Amino acid sequence: MRSNLQFFFALATVLFAAVASGQDHDLVIKNGRVMDPETGFDQVANVGIDKGVITKITEEPISGKETIDATGHVVAPGFIDFHNHIANTPFGQRLALRDGVTTPLDMEGGGYPIDMWYKQLEGRSQTNYGATVSTAGVREKIANPDYDTNSGSFIKDVTNPDTHSNPDLQFATLLATPEQLEEMRQMFTEGVEQGGLGIGGLPGYMTNGTKSEETIMWQQVAGKYGLAVYIHGRFSSQMPPTSGILGTQEFLASQSIYGGGLFVHHVHQQTLDLTPAVLDLIEDAQNKGMKVLAEIYPYYQGQTIVSADFLKPENYKRNMGRDYGDLLEISNMKPLTKERYEEMIKTSPQEQVIMAGITEEGMLSALADPRTVVGSDAPPMVIPATGKSAMDFDVPFESVSGHPRAAGTHAKVLKLVREKELMPLMLAIKKMTIMHANWLEENGAKSMSQKGRLQVGKDADITIFNPESVTDNSTYKQGALPSTGIPYVVVNGTVVVKDSKVLEGVYPGKAIKNDVEKNSL
Repeated sequence: MRSNLQFFFALATVLFAAVASGQDHDLVIKNGRVMDPETGFDQVANVGIDKGVITKITEEPISGKETIDATGHVVAPGFIDFHNHIANTPFGQRLALRDGVTTPLDMEGGGYPIDMWYKQLEGRSQTNYGATVSTAGVREKIANPDYDTNSGSFIKDVTNPDTHSNPDLQFATLLATPEQLEEMRQMFTEGVEQGGLGIGGLPGYMTNGTKSEETIMWQQVAGKYGLAVYIHGRFSSQMPPTSGILGTQEFLASQSIYGGGLFVHHVHQQTLDLTPAVLDLIEDAQNKGMKVLAEIYPYYQGQTIVSADFLKPENYKRNMGRDYGDLLEISNMKPLTKERYEEMIKTSPQEQVIMAGITEEGMLSALADPRTVVGSDAPPMVIPATGKSAMDFDVPFESVSGHPRAAGTHAKVLKLVREKELMPLMLAIKKMTIMHANWLEENGAKSMSQKGRLQVGKDADITIFNPESVTDNSTYKQGALPSTGIPYVVVNGTVVVKDSKVLEGVYPGKAIKNDVEKNSL
């Protein structure tokens, strides 16, 4: 009898533990359409999360300390964006999260000093964060002795005078001496060894300053450490002799010799009507074993500083088929005239403008191409009432001007899937998640093997959206209106967006760095 009681007691203990384990999940997302772009898994299921990791995906009922009912919604990996210039600010992170982005990285603009850039976000980031070593920051530091950043972000310094860092855009015209090139090499190497995710190259902003010897050196450093160079190509043109394709070819040549990877940002705005040809070129390079990838954002207009080389009248009109009236002044969204353009060049060359580039049809074709990934190129946003950049968490969305891509890129892609059947939904998710994760995993950041997937054992970065209503709301007049139809976003197992509201003071974001530091190279 005693042995029977002991047996039943032991059995009850096991059963109780089994039941309790079903209630031990930190977070449960139930009844959602779970979509994993790596395995192709696509079915209604429940997701259990513990200690920041996905621990269960099942059709069986599960419960936890916190539960999200995702009925009628897609449960996808958190979106990854390689091209966000404002995700090192609370306002920028708030915009990204409302657009479903859990890992916004600044790979084109980058940071320098890179350890300063990362330290600014340590313990106070709502999203995962990371950056390349900035060629613009390095060049400005060498060319301008008065440049003294306190954030490690050259883009923040240029667009926000409150930083008092004294940039004067000498980065764009510096013709480096051999001694300066060697100094740059050391600065890039230092940044890489501090965790920088590669080298962020901006030859499109320094067409007349960056020598071929310098761009070759970027690829040498990146190749040595198994990292990639992330470029805004040297030309924005569909006319010879400065075709935008040359900007990609320039780096493909060096990459074929020195290795590493090459990521081409917003290639459609450099190559315009020639975009299909450059995508074919990139595919041929991939078939030869080269690591190359191209990015598109879902807009045919861009944003940049008014003094950018490619907006000079002799370039913009001849090479891109545009004129002054195709530029909009962000403060009032009015087209420029020749007189206003010349005035801005003299008095405020760092001011932002909206620029027309590729045709809308060309952009949509490139966006749907399965060979490309999605990136936002989220630029600094301006508060017209003050003329300052929007950086603080509580800045009202409606008070801000700027390119709508900062707020609406990923939701717009999902809306295009629904309204125009631009591509299958799984492909759209793939182009915003796993393709980025795989790229970085293969180019120096193995920790990304935990991102971009919705699988047991992977990091719980999760975006929940309603495929029937998700939409962008930002416009060229109100560029920071947040996306809707994305009611929940989870970062490393912590709910950061709840009922379409970004929770203030919640900081689960982790640094994404390369593996060089870990290997003590």
